[in-house]
Parts: sequence; C-alpha cells; structure tokens
Amino acid sequence: MILPKIRDPRFITLRRGGTLNDAEHRLLALWAATCAEHVLRLFELENPADLRPRYAINQVRGWVRGEVGMLQSRAAGGHAMAAARNLSGAARFAAFAAGQAAAVAHVAAHELGAAAYAIKAVQAAAPEGERENAGRLECRWQREQLPEVIRELVLDDQRLRNAICWSVFDC
Repeated sequence: MILPKIRDPRFITLRRGGTLNDAEHRLLALWAATCAEHVLRLFELENPADLRPRYAINQVRGWVRGEVGMLQSRAAGGHAMAAARNLSGAARFAAFAAGQAAAVAHVAAHELGAAAYAIKAVQAAAPEGERENAGRLECRWQREQLPEVIRELVLDDQRLRNAICWSVFDC
C-alpha cells in the first residue's frame, strides 16, 4: 500500500475540494513518467515484446498535453501493472512504476508510487551488497528531476509516506 489512508488535500485537485491546481498536477505526472521511464529498460530487457509499460508512460504524457483522457491513461496504467503479474525483481518493479505513473492522471498521489517502484527496480537490478547505494543514487537522481514548482510538495510527501514506501526515500 503506497497511498495514505487519509488523502492529502495538496494532492486533490481544486475542483474536487483540494488545493492542487492543474499545472501542478501535470508537473507531478511528468515527473512520475520521468521516474518510470528511467527504469523502463529493466522491464524491456526481460520482456521486449510487451509494450504495455511504455504505452502507459506515453499515455500519461499524452494526458499532460491534453491529447489523452484521464480514463485512458488510468486504464493504460492498469495494463502496465498487469504486465508485472508474472514477473519478479527489477522487471516487475519497473512495470509497476509505469503503471503508477499513468495513474497520476486519476490520482495525483500516485506520483510517489512511480518514484518508489523505480527505486525498488534499481535496487533489485543491483548486485548484492550494492542495492542500498543504488537506491540512494536513484532517489537523488529523481530529486534532481523535480521541477522547482513542485519540489517542496514532493519532498514533504516523501517524508510523510516514506514508511509506507519501503523507506526508499532515505537518500
């Protein structure tokens, strides 16, 4: 479970009673897509013919541009997560990262799921003894990709949800 039991109004759009504006929502989606795309090769190395995770990332990017509807992006995210069903390790986590990224169009708080699963993918791909450091490096890389407008929001979200995200944001 990577979503909090009580939804943070900062990740709920204004039209639904929260404080998140559309521009910030789109930035969260783009950042999540960037995190997922950074590890996508770990899925594609094992499953080059399965395009569902890549498609999900493309769909959320299309949603940001206004070319894809929210339901379409969310559905693509579900298909990406289904691609993980029979896998383990880095490939499984990378597919989950793509699925979480596509779901940001529906629920902005999935942004942290994309990042957390991407870190888990990198950790799983690293040799034994190097996993913790690999995860820290990926976490730092992700933070470097954060647009300034959403930086504090995401960093605070990482602090608040780190425990339910396998403590991968200790970097």
